[in-house]
Amino acid sequence: MSAPPAWETFHESIQGVNKARNQDRCLVQGAGTARDPLILTVADGHGSASYPRSHVGAHYATDLFANRAREFVTSVADRDRAGWRGRLRDYARIGLPERLVRDWQSEVLRHWERDPTPDEDPKSPGPILRLYGSTLIGAVLTPDLFVAWQLGDGELTVVDGDGEVRLPLAPARAELGDETASLCMRNAWRSVRVHWEPLPDPARAPRLVALSTDGLSKSFVSDEGFTEFAAGLHRRLTERGVPGVSEDIPGWLAEASRHSGDDTTLVLARRADGGGADGTVVGAAEEPAEAQDEAAGEPAAATEEGAEASADTRGESAETAADTRGESVEAAADTRGESADESRDDAAEDQGPESGPVDPRIPYCEKRERP
Repeated sequence: MSAPPAWETFHESIQGVNKARNQDRCLVQGAGTARDPLILTVADGHGSASYPRSHVGAHYATDLFANRAREFVTSVADRDRAGWRGRLRDYARIGLPERLVRDWQSEVLRHWERDPTPDEDPKSPGPILRLYGSTLIGAVLTPDLFVAWQLGDGELTVVDGDGEVRLPLAPARAELGDETASLCMRNAWRSVRVHWEPLPDPARAPRLVALSTDGLSKSFVSDEGFTEFAAGLHRRLTERGVPGVSEDIPGWLAEASRHSGDDTTLVLARRADGGGADGTVVGAAEEPAEAQDEAAGEPAAATEEGAEASADTRGESAETAADTRGESVEAAADTRGESADESRDDAAEDQGPESGPVDPRIPYCEKRERP
């Protein structure tokens, strides 16, 4: 049996310009083996005056995801029973999002009970969870399975062995205005998007997996500019590895933060064995190093011409990539059916012990506005 792939990892978070506090949190754990999965997660606390405790909410989000992800991989490793893959896939789509949201909301309530403040009235509509509002992206990588979850904005970016960049959890429809889904929503687990990707062929496994908060993507003038940045980053990593680029990335994130005005966080994992089936280095750049520096190091400078060229060279859409390499779904969106604007009383009536919070004290916000 061949050894599992080695992963080089990196994470960095830059506080936004004129921000009093960095509301982002990130976490990296594990080695990527069947028993010790590679766990990547980022959370973006909302940060405006309406969410004064969102940095706490983001901290809970990353820690609780890591706990649930480790439990998930224990199930991955338990393959003695027939039908284990189908049950695991259902749990990834439904069970894990429900439990994660319930864990987060319960932890937030306990934090509030330990540390209430007079100017934050828990009796007014929907206040407690709203104070802690946060988005979340998390991924689990084992030698033969890649699963990821996303609630709210930010990006999960994947670069394949041929250098193609895809965004498997990009929403089917762009969110309107400055709103995004949040852990403080009443039925937040229903808005979790899930990417399920078995990896039977190591040669086709992702070479780079990156999670980032929207402070990075918002610094670009177009989606294509962000995609070109990811491609340039992959080229640099292929040439120099994570140690060779780690000193440069904080400067790139700081530049992005200056343009977006938001906290900017990046977590990435690169397969250190990065070769193709024939032993050649895949995704290696053919252009000079100066051009790579420009592509990977200046996120706000992506021109429309460069974006069009990037789109032309890639061709295949993220939706097609999802069809051929894995499956991205909204967790149980078709099977649960209850709309997000139903009353809390109606939701509580339908909820069982494994279906999310039922505590009548729990208020909810529907969607948060970005600061």
